[in-house]
Amino acid sequence: MNITTDFPYETTREDVYIPLPDGTRLYARIWRPLTEEPVPALLEYLPYRLSDWTAPRDWQRHPWYAGHGYASVRVDVRGHGNSEGLPGDEYDAQELQDGVAVIHWLAQQEWCSGRVGMFGISWGGFNSLQIAALAPEPLKAIVTVCSADDRYDNDVHYMGGSVLAVDMHAWAATMLAFVCRPPDPAHVGDAWKEMWLRRLEAVDPFIHTWLAHQSRDAYWKHGSVCEDYGAIKANVLAVGGWHDPYRDTVLRLVEHLDPGQVRGIIGPWSHQYPDRGLPPGPAIGFLQETLRWWDQHLKGKETGVMREPLLRSWISGPHPPATVYETLPGRWVGDASWPSENVTPVAYALQGGERIVASPQQTGLDAGRFFPFGNDADLPPDQRDEDAKSVSFEFPVTDAPIEILGRPRVKLRLRMDVERGQAVARLCDVAPDGSSTLITRGVLNLAARHGRDRTDAWPPGETEDVVFDLNGIGHTFAPGHRIRIAVSSAYWPWIWPQAGSAGFTLDADGSFVELPVRRHTEDPAITFGEPEQSEPLGVVHPVTLEEPRPERLVVRDVARGEWRLEVDPRYGGTRVYPDGLEFTEDALETYTIQQDDPLSARTRSDWRIRLHRPEAGWDVEIETRSEIAADEHDFITSNEVVCKDGEEVVFHRTWEKRIPRTAG
Repeated sequence: MNITTDFPYETTREDVYIPLPDGTRLYARIWRPLTEEPVPALLEYLPYRLSDWTAPRDWQRHPWYAGHGYASVRVDVRGHGNSEGLPGDEYDAQELQDGVAVIHWLAQQEWCSGRVGMFGISWGGFNSLQIAALAPEPLKAIVTVCSADDRYDNDVHYMGGSVLAVDMHAWAATMLAFVCRPPDPAHVGDAWKEMWLRRLEAVDPFIHTWLAHQSRDAYWKHGSVCEDYGAIKANVLAVGGWHDPYRDTVLRLVEHLDPGQVRGIIGPWSHQYPDRGLPPGPAIGFLQETLRWWDQHLKGKETGVMREPLLRSWISGPHPPATVYETLPGRWVGDASWPSENVTPVAYALQGGERIVASPQQTGLDAGRFFPFGNDADLPPDQRDEDAKSVSFEFPVTDAPIEILGRPRVKLRLRMDVERGQAVARLCDVAPDGSSTLITRGVLNLAARHGRDRTDAWPPGETEDVVFDLNGIGHTFAPGHRIRIAVSSAYWPWIWPQAGSAGFTLDADGSFVELPVRRHTEDPAITFGEPEQSEPLGVVHPVTLEEPRPERLVVRDVARGEWRLEVDPRYGGTRVYPDGLEFTEDALETYTIQQDDPLSARTRSDWRIRLHRPEAGWDVEIETRSEIAADEHDFITSNEVVCKDGEEVVFHRTWEKRIPRTAG
């Protein structure tokens, strides 16, 4: 990592409030170059608290952009951080309207040239795309990283029409804790407590809304830019990582947007900006690459960025299974169109007659984290145990490597004796020593086989063909290895089990897997600079002698046939900021299931957050508990929030709710 302190421009920083049409003010931090010439503005717009939670990351890039001639602006969403107003649902109409207003405000400032770009990762990548689809005139370009064009089928709520137990639960619980954090009196003054209590009275757990919409209805279509790609007028640089759940959005954007307005990059990365150097690497000079994008589209400079291939992709080489990789082997390739002329779908027939697929309910415990962040236990370990709980088919790689790029697809001929079920397909690379590396996977709720917007019970005893895609991937299978496709009927805790599901019969002779095989090309011209960032903020992580608990711990109760997965998401622990703020986060997620009972599935998430300014005597604490269970007819949710100002409990509320199981 190169830390840059010498920039073309000296810079200044100020915190301001941006007024909205209804009188609400959003808290903003603006880094600007010291110049008399108006410059373009770059906006990053998030609910994640610019004064503390994202501050270390913000310091890596906003000052860097300012030093290269841009006003780089970080804004807290309404009702979050130090912004005024009440919090809403993720990406709701109010958030997007506020974002449009912020863009117009920026464009009207005397220091702005009137041209605005927008960027972000995850939430900020989502709303960059969604606001671009509203087409505010000053917004000329965006960089969207690890984001989704489809809020239903490519987000944290549902996958293949199935409830994503692992992140539907975990993210709703995380946001419940996050939304309860108070404004900081160091920035908003004595009004902080009144603002906080008003927010807390407005809190309603997101899980209530998300589980109330189990099919792809109008709720999910809102903000899903795949409904109308043509609404996006800005130039779009779409960036993802093969170890991020959102990477398929990059493939769809380069397919559906005008080639004159879009470019895509997919690397080996997890859910992180590609310059941060977190596993798996290699990292790239991402800020330099985005500067080329901004200079081209906001300053009118010819940087050559639009002469790059439409899609630049990292194709990983063979690698043994591991839960973390500092760097993956592989190389960059470029494709001038998508779908690419270099990629040919090749079908591999499964063969072998009828096979019973009846996986134990704990199948999936070795799935790894849905959102890898670069931690030591994020990625899937050796899949041999998972493969043994599945029905597997293998294809030897003989004379030459087989390189794939894109979304594999399976067609499965199934017979089921019950009305409900789920099919899971995993693509693995099996080495000569028998180790099995997970390459990609896909899921289908069989009630969604005719469309994600409908629910069709399976006719018991009937046979049907179902087709679904696996997530996109770039990978090379080496000679001497075997391509394995493993089919299971359970995948806990990623997928919430269907009530009454008893597996299915797979007719292998009527089934196949289709791989996107790419002809080998040499692309030596595709290179990126070394990672570069501005000087870090200087956050300190106090040393502790306590032994950290495991990131992922699996516990088996043999007598009861129960399995428990405990996950520490490792969001940040305790850190001390240069202004004296002590910020502590602690979270534990627990997933339990009995191996023979789909109705035994349970999730629980416990959060504790403390914000402490010792010199000012400010000390607040938030504790939350979130649980989900289900019977045959309903999801059963329980949430609790306790907030303290010092020793005083200022807010305590519990929500208990039953939500009918419709599609999920």
